[in-house]
Parts: sequence; C-alpha cells; structure tokens
Amino acid sequence: MSEPTGQPADASPSAAAGAAGGPAASRARVKRAPLPHQSLGVIVVGMSLAVWWPAFTLGAWGEIFFDTLLRVWVAATAAFFVVVVVRAARRRIGWRVLTLLLPTVWLVLSIAVDSDSGELWVALVSLAGILLVILGIPLMIWVLARVIWPDISDTVPFRGKVLALGIVLLIAVGSFVLGANQSRFLTCEDFSISGNSEPPGCVHDTPAPLSTP
Repeated sequence: MSEPTGQPADASPSAAAGAAGGPAASRARVKRAPLPHQSLGVIVVGMSLAVWWPAFTLGAWGEIFFDTLLRVWVAATAAFFVVVVVRAARRRIGWRVLTLLLPTVWLVLSIAVDSDSGELWVALVSLAGILLVILGIPLMIWVLARVIWPDISDTVPFRGKVLALGIVLLIAVGSFVLGANQSRFLTCEDFSISGNSEPPGCVHDTPAPLSTP
C-alpha cells in the first residue's frame, strides 16, 4: 500500500506554484487598469504642451502665428471625421462634435474678411483666432480623450475637471507672461538660433570684450 503524499491528486503544478507565491504573486498576475486620475493627468499634460507656445507667442509678438492656427484647423478637422466615422464615438460625443468645426468657420471668415472690410471686422476675426487657439485646443484634446477613454467623463468628478481646466489656464497665463517679459531672460540671438524671428523689445547679447595680454 502506497504512502499518502499529503497533496491532493488533482493539484496541478501551476496551482501549487500559485499557492507557494501567495497573495503577492496573485496580485502581480492581475493587469491593473489605469485609474481616472492617471488618464486625467495625461490629458492635462497634453493640453498644457499644446497651449503654452501659442500663449507665449501672443505675449512675445502680440499675435499667434499662422502655422499654429492652421495646425489647430488640421487637428480639429481630422478629429471631426474620426468622431463622425466611429459610430460609438458619435453617440458618445453627440452634438458637441460640431465644436470641432469652429476652426473651419474661422478659416472661412478669415478668407471672406479682408483688409478692406473695416478695422472692426478684422479685429473680430483676429480675436476669434486667439480664442480659437487658447480655448479650442483644450476642447479638442478633451473630445479626443473621450474617444480614447470612453468613461473618462463619468469617472472623473466635477472637481477634477475644474482642477484640470485651472491647471491648463494657469500654464497659458504663465506662458503669456513669460512671452511678454522675454527680454528679462532671453536674447534676440536665442530666438534667431531657434529659427524664430526677433520679437519686439528683445535685447541683443552683449559680446564679451577681447582680453589683451
């Protein structure tokens, strides 16, 4: 008669390994889903990276460059078609997808309103372009985030959304202030070497005097 082994006959090696590893090994095998605040952090960083340069140029040069405006138009138009084509995203976003067409509306107005249309209309179109970039970029990124993370709007509390918006606005205001005071920590040569034009009020780097023996 054989001796009892002390282990059930149906215990597999994997089960034995899992028992040996204990709760820590079981937790290691569970794939963790990203938490809402982690996804929100990625969104806030993306919004801040997209907003800081237009806000800086507005403070340094007094305007937002045309390539930034057209970049917003391209991204918003592409996002619009993505939401329209993807049925689940279309149901989730709803009528808010029409906000992605605002850059197109601005572009049409910019073409229709020329310098002969009057200073008021030109100023209104310019103001619309500034608002389009500063406010439109975060809105566009949020719409795309809802396509990528469908439950982000439901899982993040209202306080978290307000905090995220406040952080992005703080970055935008800070970038504008830095641009307006660029002469305090940047030189004209810094802008030239980076491929940008020299903003008004920039200071030239004073060359070091030649040392004589």
